[in-house]
Amino acid sequence: MEFRYLGNSGFKVSEITFGNWLTHGSQVENDVATQCVRAALDAGISTFDTADVYANTAAETVLGQALKDERRESLEIFTKVFGPTGPKGKNDLGLSRKHIMESINGSLRRLQTDYVDLYQGHRYDFETPLEETMQAFADIVRQGKALYIGVSEWTAEQLREGHKLSRELGFQLISNQPQYSMLWRVIEAEVVPASEELGVSQIVWSPMAQGVLSGKYLPGQPAPEGTRATDEKGGAKMIQRWMRDDVLAAVQELKPIAQEAGLTMPQLAVAWVLQNPNVASAIVGASRPEQIADSVGAAGVKLEAEVLKRIDDAVGGLAERDPAQTKSPATREA
Repeated sequence: MEFRYLGNSGFKVSEITFGNWLTHGSQVENDVATQCVRAALDAGISTFDTADVYANTAAETVLGQALKDERRESLEIFTKVFGPTGPKGKNDLGLSRKHIMESINGSLRRLQTDYVDLYQGHRYDFETPLEETMQAFADIVRQGKALYIGVSEWTAEQLREGHKLSRELGFQLISNQPQYSMLWRVIEAEVVPASEELGVSQIVWSPMAQGVLSGKYLPGQPAPEGTRATDEKGGAKMIQRWMRDDVLAAVQELKPIAQEAGLTMPQLAVAWVLQNPNVASAIVGASRPEQIADSVGAAGVKLEAEVLKRIDDAVGGLAERDPAQTKSPATREA
């Protein structure tokens, strides 16, 4: 496993982060989820990402149980706050001081730890003054409940405003967690340049475009049973944007590129996002332990310029690049 610094800090994370968004607490049984965490640890992954909203807090509980016997100092545990949790009442979501301060305590209890390494604002909250949000994060850092603060899916301007306030309040905003893949490149035009300027890294999710870049979906054929595209609880709705014959045919053109590079299709997809120097880590998930070893094979891979050009020639014309696609909900209704 290779490691990279997260933002302008001395904090290192594994190039591959294990995430349990669509699996633990909802899609797979807890014992299988624990096996996946064990497989991640065995493969050298030390960084784990979750959120209180995943499976309405159950994902944090599963991760905490799976990691409870590990040396805490050897792990980097990330979680997030914003989405609705609990009974989803009027204050059970957003980035208000009330929700943040209550949520960190719940997350620590479920994760069975005294602190998280990175606490992230899961989306931007248009209904709470940014000063209130950042002050709450500053207090959590001073209380020792989080070592670092990050955000997820914030625009370039939101990152600039949040970073400025964090400096004024005596802490540092060091990361952003956006969607990023060969097919979803919306951060490249504005978010990445702003982040490089500010000293903020990307921790990217869905580097395999919800599994489409694995190559298992074929044009003109129904999705195989048991895959994400057929699982309503596992992200079937989200993957639909890519289940078009032109996209699926283009993805098939990546197969010889991966083979010549000595990589599997998932490894090529994960390695591709890691070529961006502003990306500190790529989040991968798993519903079976054996999937972890494949993803980890992308760590430390260097793709030559010719390979990157061939990838662009194959799928670049179909990629979403509109910066306006980086967005948070206009309201925080549960």
